[in-house]
Amino acid sequence: MTEWLSLPDLADVLGVSIKDVHRLLDERSLVEYRIGERKVRSVPAGFVQDGHVVDSLKGTITVLVDSGFSNEELITWLFTPDESLPGTPIEALRAGRKTEIRRRAQALAW
Repeated sequence: MTEWLSLPDLADVLGVSIKDVHRLLDERSLVEYRIGERKVRSVPAGFVQDGHVVDSLKGTITVLVDSGFSNEELITWLFTPDESLPGTPIEALRAGRKTEIRRRAQALAW
């Protein structure tokens, strides 16, 4: 599906402390998922762009969570190809197309 970053690796990529990574998770600027046999807390690498969290990700996560999505479901939705975009919702967010993606995310609640 996607490349993953463990929380310590994410801290390195962002140039912040692990405490700051936990704060980003608490604020829902990012979401994590436990992967692998050891169930390591990880974040999709696609959530990071140019050493920063994708700008429009937090608001999109909020819309999806408010629509009842679990972390696993929203990560799956963000990384699933959509022919009408084209590409994936996370690629559209990375390209600055947040309005379109949030509109689609809001429609999922209905």
